[in-house]
Amino acid sequence: MHKILNKLFFGIAIALVTTSCVSSKIYEDLKGKYDALRAENESLNSQLDGSSGNGETYSIANLRKEIDKLNGEKSRLEMDLAATKSNYDRLKESYDALEANSSEALTENLERNRNLLTQLEAKERALSAEEARLKQLQKDLAARSERVAELEGIIASKDAKMRKLKDAISAALTNFEGNGLTVEQRDGKVYVSMENKLLFESGSWAVNSRGREAIVELGKVLAQNPEIAVLIEGHTDNVPYGGSGALKDNWDLSAKRATAVVSILTENSGIPKDNLTAAGRGEYAPVGSNATSEGRAKNRRIEVVLTPKLDEINKLLNEM
Repeated sequence: MHKILNKLFFGIAIALVTTSCVSSKIYEDLKGKYDALRAENESLNSQLDGSSGNGETYSIANLRKEIDKLNGEKSRLEMDLAATKSNYDRLKESYDALEANSSEALTENLERNRNLLTQLEAKERALSAEEARLKQLQKDLAARSERVAELEGIIASKDAKMRKLKDAISAALTNFEGNGLTVEQRDGKVYVSMENKLLFESGSWAVNSRGREAIVELGKVLAQNPEIAVLIEGHTDNVPYGGSGALKDNWDLSAKRATAVVSILTENSGIPKDNLTAAGRGEYAPVGSNATSEGRAKNRRIEVVLTPKLDEINKLLNEM
């Protein structure tokens, strides 16, 4: 009898241990064991009035208690199984929903990533093109900076030459300064202004002896600077020309006087003839007021404008 009870308790222990992983298969196994135990219990009931081979007597009350206990365990196992199945169904439903959402999100993320990758590649191409353009600009800027530096050097050199030329002319004509002759440098040029009282008689375009001396001295300096362009401008006041002969007006007179100065300069073979230009400006570029005798005297003048040849500068400017 003890062996039978031990088997009964052992079966209950197995059922208790396996409740943590209940499934429909486990439940069926437990049910089969329960039915077997129940059949065995009914067999035992038939022996309640007898005794075992070893003299032990069974108590009906104790056996019924064991049966009730087993029935309680069975009910608890059934409830645990139902709860576990319900929990499993909820987890399965949640997992399926999560899997569906994850697949949809993954598809959206893949599409977004492809779009971002396309945009990134386009930006990389644009950046590469911009870097190439920047390198070219830097190269062009370096070349331009080099030309600008060269240009500045040429201009500085020519300014220095023009200052030297001015000083040389001032030294050569020092005996004539204060007698209607001035020498100044401005805007990169040298201006030699000689009033008519130093060069001509009133209404005449023939250079007097004193004026010739001044022009000859000026020519000596110009011969030493063959790279200088020489413009001789004749100017008058606004008093109408009243002389006779072939001259028509002050414009004619100013042009004749400029040409007379050029003729003297051409006597110096050291001065390139293509450096010389004569121009008549008439009364239209005054430096003083024609309302006063002093102003009109300043306006009646010859201006020699000395300009450095700008071939090198123009070439550099065209290259920039």
